[in-house]
Amino acid sequence: MTHTKPLIDARGIGLAYSGKIILDHIDIDIKHREVVTIIGPNGAGKTSLLRLLLGIQAPTQGTIARHPELTIGYVPQRFNLDNLLPMAVDRLLTLTRRVPSSAIDHVLDEVKAKHLRKSPVASLSGGELQRILLARALLGTPDLLVLDEPTQGVDLAGEAEFYRLIADIRNDRGCAILLVSHDVHLVMATTDRVVCLNRHICCQGLPDAVGRHPEFLRLFGAKAAEAFAFYTHHHDHDHGLSGEVKSLNSDHGTCRHGHDVHR
Repeated sequence: MTHTKPLIDARGIGLAYSGKIILDHIDIDIKHREVVTIIGPNGAGKTSLLRLLLGIQAPTQGTIARHPELTIGYVPQRFNLDNLLPMAVDRLLTLTRRVPSSAIDHVLDEVKAKHLRKSPVASLSGGELQRILLARALLGTPDLLVLDEPTQGVDLAGEAEFYRLIADIRNDRGCAILLVSHDVHLVMATTDRVVCLNRHICCQGLPDAVGRHPEFLRLFGAKAAEAFAFYTHHHDHDHGLSGEVKSLNSDHGTCRHGHDVHR
């Protein structure tokens, strides 16, 4: 794959249902090897934006260009499987494609879950299941790995470990990563760009490191805290109940940030 063009380049995209605006004039691109984290409150449109970027749903306005050779690996926010269905991990990994046994061993080892290969999927913890779903996405050798709130249901220590694992995958494989986080305060320390979304892009920029932040040291300890960053920013606009932008000063919605910030 040539690396001169973005993997995904979306311009002016929007989404609306029955006159209700879900997303409004979004400009976003994902470049080769880049880690982009999308944060925002519930109802901000984070999952809807992923669906548009992945091509699962078409925008009601704007354009999305995807690299013609792009391969995407996707880890969904939720994975529902009937607990009565007797399925082992290795069977789940081969449901949609035939892969050599050695490839299964490799990806399970990569996500530190090789010992789970013969385990029933129904017996896995939340963190173990997320590792298996990550392994499944990696089997396709993606250029872009997309993860929609991958640490839901995972405890804080497990979150830190999972984020370190994702960082290792980017470094080892060289793939780009697009990550949605449910927590505005926690993003990976290796994130190249943080996008704050609330139906439109409020602001975006580099995260601030928090290795010495007392709250993170208390929760995770110094070592685990290295896996996170604190994204500090404030808006000079607010949102109404319907998502409309309310300017708080004469700059009409421009966001300020300690690093490079773009609208």
